[in-house]
Amino acid sequence: MTMALKRWKADKYLYLMALPGMLYFVVFHYFPMWGIVIAFQDYNPFQGVMHSDWIGFEHFSRLFRHPDFWLILRNTLVISLLNIVFFFPAPIVLALLLNEIRTAMFKKSIQTVVYLPHFVSWVVICSMTISLMNSDGLLTKLVHAIGYPQLQLLMDKSLFWGIITVQSIWKDAGWGTIIFLAALAGINPDLYESAKVDGANRWQQTVHITLPCVMNTIVILLILRLGQVMNISFDQLYIMGNPLVKEVAEVFDTYVYQAGVLQGNFSYATAVGIFKSAVGFVLILTANMISKKTSEHYLF
Repeated sequence: MTMALKRWKADKYLYLMALPGMLYFVVFHYFPMWGIVIAFQDYNPFQGVMHSDWIGFEHFSRLFRHPDFWLILRNTLVISLLNIVFFFPAPIVLALLLNEIRTAMFKKSIQTVVYLPHFVSWVVICSMTISLMNSDGLLTKLVHAIGYPQLQLLMDKSLFWGIITVQSIWKDAGWGTIIFLAALAGINPDLYESAKVDGANRWQQTVHITLPCVMNTIVILLILRLGQVMNISFDQLYIMGNPLVKEVAEVFDTYVYQAGVLQGNFSYATAVGIFKSAVGFVLILTANMISKKTSEHYLF
């Protein structure tokens, strides 16, 4: 009996527990991938994949020739970059703050409060934002009351990216703390005791013990986040967008819906999706390679 077979038998119950998750990815992620062939076809639903005409890279060429391609690419990358710069550190900071709370009841209450927005749909969150920031909204009136002129906050292109970023932080920063709190729980308490004996204060303990111990988790999640840099919440951008801010609100997800799905051009929409996936794949490989060269923290 080979070593691999012995190991498989020893861990058979673990594999059995992982089986539902593996089946989910196979059925809903890997199996549908055969459909990407329509990106290279003039796909006709009535003719099917087998009988539609092959046109090669024509849809990709059409995408790159589109007059708004660079504008859409800029908006997508800028919004993702803002999420990485401001949203990604938020769960780390929040987890560090929660980890300092010693009263169990108070800590659980705070965790519940910051977790709840994750379970609220983007429709509700965007509706709340619109109610607060429209011309008669509470926030608009407050801004006017402190001396600023009456502003149309939702129609100001210079404010749109900031509003989107703040929405994302409020909704999902609390949920993102779960992984970091789990990583913090795995740190050996003896390290902190030794640091206290040496006279280290809380800030020095955080910098020299806490952050290095969770750096592996931070790097891996950052690499995975870079792989999603082209994917932005369609619900959020579609609801918050309007004709006056379209120049900064149009991203690939909304563009696919407008130019591909609504017009029935499924081949073109698939080609855009492949382009997004290719960019994410290159970014995740690049980030992983840089991580390997600069530290011992890497994904694969």
